[in-house]
Amino acid sequence: MRRYGKHTDEDDIRTRPGRRNTRPRTNIRPKHEDAAEGLVLTVDRGRLTCLVDDHVVMAMKARELGRKAAVVGDRVALVGDLSGKKDTLARIVRIAERTSVLRRTADDDDPFERVVVANADQLAIVTALADPEPRPRLIDRCLVAAYDGGLEPLLVLTKSDLAPPDKLLELYGDLDTPYVVTSREELQNGTALTRVREQLDGKITAFVGHSGVGKTTLVNALVPQERRRTTGHVNAVTGRGRHTTTSALALPLSDSDGWVIDTPGLRSFGLHHVDPSRVIHAFPDLEPGTEGCPRACSHDEQDCALDAWVAEGHADPARLYSLRRLLATRERKEGD
Repeated sequence: MRRYGKHTDEDDIRTRPGRRNTRPRTNIRPKHEDAAEGLVLTVDRGRLTCLVDDHVVMAMKARELGRKAAVVGDRVALVGDLSGKKDTLARIVRIAERTSVLRRTADDDDPFERVVVANADQLAIVTALADPEPRPRLIDRCLVAAYDGGLEPLLVLTKSDLAPPDKLLELYGDLDTPYVVTSREELQNGTALTRVREQLDGKITAFVGHSGVGKTTLVNALVPQERRRTTGHVNAVTGRGRHTTTSALALPLSDSDGWVIDTPGLRSFGLHHVDPSRVIHAFPDLEPGTEGCPRACSHDEQDCALDAWVAEGHADPARLYSLRRLLATRERKEGD
C-alpha cells in the first residue's frame, strides 16, 4: 500500500535518526595537560612498553594521533592508568619532536620508509672481522643512514681473535669514525666491555649489525640483567647467522646514565629515503667547498666544485674519495 501521495516532497518523508554519527564533528582535540612523560622501550603488535618515572607501563596509541606511530626511543605523553599493574593499559596522546631518526627501507627500490629508532645519540655499527666475513658496503650504508638521521657513528669490530682489524680500519680511517675492537676473550674477562662503555656513557646508542656478528652477545654483556637470546649458529654455506632479536629494545646501562637499543639483525639496509645532498653535512671539512657547486649538485659529477677546491689544498683528497664512496652506496648492493 502506498504511504505517500503522488507528488511527495522530501520534507514529507519521515526519517529515523541513526544511532551513530549523531554528534557534530570537531577538530578540537583535548590538550591532556596532565599527561605524564614516558620513554618507549619496545613495541610489540600495537602495544608499547613505556618507562614512566621508575616503573614500566603498557600503552596503546590514541586514535587522535592518526597514522603517526611511536617507535623505540620516542618521548611520549601518556594518560589513563599509569600504575603499571597487570592487565592495565595507558594511552599515548602525544609524541615529542624527535632529535634524531634512524630510518631504513627494505631495499633501494622500496619507497616505504621504516623508522627503526628515535632520539638516539649514536649508532654503533657492529661487524665481525671473521665468521661471518665483514661486509663493507653494508657498513657504508649504515654510515649514510647515521649521517642522514643525525646520529654519530661508532664502529664496533668483534672477533679480533679470528682476524686482524687493520685492513678494515684502513678503509674507514679517512672518515675519522671512532671505533672499538673486541675479542671473545676480552668480552669474557671484561676488558673489552670497559672500552665499549667509555663510548656509551651518557648517550643513547642504537646497535645495528647483520646476524651472527655478536651484537646481541655484546648487549647481553653490557646489560646482564636483561639478557636476550643470542645467535649460536652461523650458516656454513651463506656465512650468515639467524635472527634472534625480533624487535628493538631499549635497555639502561647499569651504573651509568646511558642507554643501549638492541635492534633486529640486518639482511639489507635500503637507502631509498636518503637525500644524497644531506650526506655532505657529515663532512664539515668539505662543506665550504660546495659553495661553487651548480644547483642540485650531487657532489659526484663532472661540474662539482669540490674537485678544484680539494686540488687547491683546502682538504685531504682521501676525504673527498670517502664522501663519494658513501654517496655511491645507493647504486651498489650490500654484498658487492
